[in-house]
Amino acid sequence: MSIDSPIRIHLEQDGDFAFRVEFQDTTLAPLLTDEPPPLGHDRGPNPSRMLLAAVANCLAASLLFALRKHRNAPGPLRAEIIAVPQRNPQGRWRIPSAAVTLHLPGHNADYQALDRVLAQFEDFCVVTQSVRQGIEVEVTVVDGEGRVLLGDKHHEAGA
Repeated sequence: MSIDSPIRIHLEQDGDFAFRVEFQDTTLAPLLTDEPPPLGHDRGPNPSRMLLAAVANCLAASLLFALRKHRNAPGPLRAEIIAVPQRNPQGRWRIPSAAVTLHLPGHNADYQALDRVLAQFEDFCVVTQSVRQGIEVEVTVVDGEGRVLLGDKHHEAGA
């Protein structure tokens, strides 16, 4: 997959609130997601955890890339992310903010061009910057015969 190719992910329900997630155009094994009780059975991460994992993973990978670009060879990086879901004014659960801590091994003096790395690595994190700016999401609902029930009237079922 190149960075300019569409990212295609297919989900299929696998009992209650669990979904089998297939990453199209890859050889990756499917991933099971699930909601915690009382809705689901906690058989896999829920969408909120997946979103937060994606943010932390992207930041850690961007930091690693920037460090290596400046000829650093850090040991294993660690990342932690913490978020507290809150209800919005309409009573719906949202994640209004998240706090990420990235742990570099060793001491800051061990790294070349660290000031430059720290000043720019976040700008290259696709996920974090997309979440920060907000992602427009178009929603279409079709029935079993492909009739559009909600959304774009020109949508082709299965596309």
